[in-house]
Amino acid sequence: MNGGDWIAEVLVAHGVRFLFTLCGGHISPILVGCKRKGIRVIDVRDEKNAVFAADAVSRLTGIPGVAAVTAGPGVTNTITAIKNAQLAQSPLILLGGATAGVLKGRGALQDIDQLAAVRPHVKAAVSVKRVRDLPDAVNEAFFTAQEGVPGPVFVECPIDLLYDESLVREWFAKGGSPGSGKRSAADRLLTWYLNRHVNRLFAGNESLSVPVVRTPDAPAAGEATIRSIAARLRSAKRPVLVIGSQALVDARFAGDLATAIETIGAPVYLSGMARGLLGASSRLQMRHGRKNALKQADFVILAGVPADFRLNYGRDIGRGVFLVSVNRSEVDVRKNRRPDVAVVADASNALRRIAEFFAADVAQTLLSAPAQTRVSVPQVEERWSEWRLKLRDADRERDDEIAGQSAASTEFINPLDLCRRIEAALADDSILVADGGDFVGTASYIVRPRSPLSWLDPGAYGTLGVGAGFALAAKLCRPAAEVWLLYGDGSVGFTLSEFDTFTRHRIPVIAVVGNDGCWSQIAREQVDILHDDVGCTLGRAAYERAAEALGARGLLLRDPADIDRVLAEAKQLAAAGHSVLINAWIGRTEFRKGSISM
Repeated sequence: MNGGDWIAEVLVAHGVRFLFTLCGGHISPILVGCKRKGIRVIDVRDEKNAVFAADAVSRLTGIPGVAAVTAGPGVTNTITAIKNAQLAQSPLILLGGATAGVLKGRGALQDIDQLAAVRPHVKAAVSVKRVRDLPDAVNEAFFTAQEGVPGPVFVECPIDLLYDESLVREWFAKGGSPGSGKRSAADRLLTWYLNRHVNRLFAGNESLSVPVVRTPDAPAAGEATIRSIAARLRSAKRPVLVIGSQALVDARFAGDLATAIETIGAPVYLSGMARGLLGASSRLQMRHGRKNALKQADFVILAGVPADFRLNYGRDIGRGVFLVSVNRSEVDVRKNRRPDVAVVADASNALRRIAEFFAADVAQTLLSAPAQTRVSVPQVEERWSEWRLKLRDADRERDDEIAGQSAASTEFINPLDLCRRIEAALADDSILVADGGDFVGTASYIVRPRSPLSWLDPGAYGTLGVGAGFALAAKLCRPAAEVWLLYGDGSVGFTLSEFDTFTRHRIPVIAVVGNDGCWSQIAREQVDILHDDVGCTLGRAAYERAAEALGARGLLLRDPADIDRVLAEAKQLAAAGHSVLINAWIGRTEFRKGSISM
């Protein structure tokens, strides 16, 4: 077994099913080794999309996704994607090729200081020096990626650790002067040095084995803290739960978390990966008016959500509120707003344990009440019903406003109307991937994820270009699901070439491009403030024809009367195994005016 085979063995031990890559000679043994072990190798057209795909696998399965890229530009091409994973707190493993250790700094092909380039953007960055250290290094990378605040880990694997020992010895045997003549002292010294290097590379290989898989425990709050929070929540009049992506770090507990929230019964706002946690029509989930609800609340739990720009740096939360922040991060738990109770722990674990106290409270109420006046479980669960009804009425009013705006006439198709038709067309098993600005922002108000772990967006970094990688992973992880990729006409330019990847690997997704010929989210404010649209204008390009040229099916949508027919056709094509791109020409509205984030 060579170094590539040993890496594959460790990946199999951790339950890895997919390896995302763009090929390169520095990493070929890893790709071949993984294929031999039954890991599906998916080669993309840009290294960053390999990392985006690995990120999405992590979010959807709870097992860190893995990407392997070649040395130099292969590694540096991933920087945006690994930074996105770091800020989204997604655990993943990036395996990077590298020049042979003995050639570092000598002008070898694609030789740069990769650790220095990557280290600021990952939890850990290591370079392996001997073949026998490869399994332990990769195994430890999985543990580190998942421990505490999750994030990406980089493992540098020099080329001379990956190939067969006989071949590596042959490479280094050529280090001296060629020919059969008398060799100089310098040649003999070089030969001795290279032999010693190779001996060190492969020393101890005979005792190699796959290390024991270690999985970190989720950080948990003490029982006294949980009891105190539960008691305070129980006595609140107007509580609000805000649940974010970090509460879904361990995908295995998504269903248990949803049950816990239903047991607690407080109004809930979901963001990021938590979207869809309660289904499409939960009595507890509110979709609009979060700012007003937080201003009126008397008790708020931020569960895996920092008070960053998405909560107006904490200013959206009323000053008189009793604030509990639960976060794995020591920094994020107190970011911008000091909570009354700061809990450095896993948010899902904390909410599930709070729910246990609520369930016990219900049981005790039922048991202690006189038989003739004993309340029923539904009556007990009606706590906060007036508060929920007030928020639900505000939600309904906003939905009615959106419905009214969707009926307005625009040039080509009203984007709100298109989003409402997409919402109606979604299958119950749909996964939604959001990659864009204005059009995708509009969709987030209207399109409802159907189930837990069915919404993928970039996260706090707001990175455009996540779409194809995320959709690729979503369809691989859940092949029976309908995967919808919502693009803006700006963001589609980042990953349109990956329709070739979808085609080659027979991975059918449905992409909808909201094409208004503009970077609208930027233009809204730029034109109003600076009176110039420089840099914001795009052409209404024939994206559907480009997708067809890459092997997918392309559909042009310009007439509102055709929306339902085209969406139905796209669903049929995807069900038949084809990737589809709908190029939807949309008009411009004032729906998201003033939505710029800073």
